[in-house]
Amino acid sequence: MSVKSQVTGTVVSDKMEKTVVVAVERQVRHGLYGKSQKKTSKFVAHNEDNEAKVGDTVAIAESRPLSRRKRWVVTRVVTKAKTI
Repeated sequence: MSVKSQVTGTVVSDKMEKTVVVAVERQVRHGLYGKSQKKTSKFVAHNEDNEAKVGDTVAIAESRPLSRRKRWVVTRVVTKAKTI
């Protein structure tokens, strides 16, 4: 059995029922010039109890395919977003 990968990102959308969109940012170096760049990947993740809201930092893990685009599950909320 393969090891499930886990990443940490920020919730950018929670408009769907039991689903959030998580943006994961990483730094890569340009192949020719060597300058560091920030790249962002968006993952659709299952959020069973709707505990994650926009702005929260969450940990997500790989899972079996739950729908056409949903292959990740929110494992925990690392930090909550500030509410005004």
